[in-house]
Amino acid sequence: MKRRIIILLSLPIIFFTYTSNTFAAETGITSQTLVDLRILETTDIHADLINYDYYQTKVDNRIGLVKTSTLIREARKESKNTLLFDDGDHLKGNPLGEYLARIRGMHKGKTHPVYRAFNYLKYDAIAIGNHEFNYGLDFLKTALKGAKMPVLNANVFSVKTNKPYFKPYTILKRKIVDQSGKPHELKIGVIALMPTHIMKWDKANLEGKVFAKPMVETAKEFVPIIKAEGADIIIALAHTGISSEPYQDDTENAVYYLTQIPEIDVVLAGHSHSVFPGPVYKNLPNTNLETGEINGKPVVMAAAFGSRLGIIDLKLSHRNGKWQIVAQKSYTKSIADENGKSLVKTDKGLYRLVKEEHEEMVDFIKKLGL
Repeated sequence: MKRRIIILLSLPIIFFTYTSNTFAAETGITSQTLVDLRILETTDIHADLINYDYYQTKVDNRIGLVKTSTLIREARKESKNTLLFDDGDHLKGNPLGEYLARIRGMHKGKTHPVYRAFNYLKYDAIAIGNHEFNYGLDFLKTALKGAKMPVLNANVFSVKTNKPYFKPYTILKRKIVDQSGKPHELKIGVIALMPTHIMKWDKANLEGKVFAKPMVETAKEFVPIIKAEGADIIIALAHTGISSEPYQDDTENAVYYLTQIPEIDVVLAGHSHSVFPGPVYKNLPNTNLETGEINGKPVVMAAAFGSRLGIIDLKLSHRNGKWQIVAQKSYTKSIADENGKSLVKTDKGLYRLVKEEHEEMVDFIKKLGL
């Protein structure tokens, strides 16, 4: 009797071992050929570098890249292979952004504190958002000189040259290690897009200088080129929101339709200051909120103001000479709880790096008697 019970209890273990080995044999996927890749996103920072509310003149632990930075460091420690991107709208949105652009201005040889922070955190690439145009193209071009990573946008074109005004895409070559510690090279194609509405929102700054093409059509134009140049996977930095309303050329929230482009593997969303995966999208068609997928593609949107970090964990397998995504999950982490209590420490190194401008702003507010 005891022997029978032992045999019965052993069956699930035998079955699991057999099926796991069979799956590995049939697919060619083993721990030696699997790579864990973590993709991190910030979006819509809106110049909130410090956990401080300039309107209320007090600390606010619900915002601030100095807090998000701690989440970035923790996420990097947990994974051997990571990439970090910003999805745009990082220069304007609070009094500090206004002060830096309209009063202090950009001085020769000085790096804008937003890009100083991005350099410090070693972003792999960043997107241009619609609000980057609010201070005019001259200011933007001057500020961007301080950025030490690729600055991307594919669907804003120069009127003069009829070519992309910014670098439309990049292919990042990164050394990665698989689960057994063996090194590989991975080529990551990155493209960035934004709503065509910029031509209305910033007409005074942009008319006669640039024009915007529809996001999905632009992606379909460039993605095959990126693939032909050797990209193993393609990531879209999509400064646009999520909606399944019928797509049109001037659709503002186009993420849903970008996920339907076969060659795009990952979409980092922004612009609408929402959280994906999150309950607001529970009725979105072909969406899995448990895994953070839309139309089978991993998507993440990390709200705004540095309040969250977006994370996409991929498992890659190298088969038949190609890298393939065999597992994926998207989620976000918050810097504070629902009551505004901080969940992470301040990155003191980053704070020291940007405190000069922050303190200038606080003093300026005091002088105004606000």
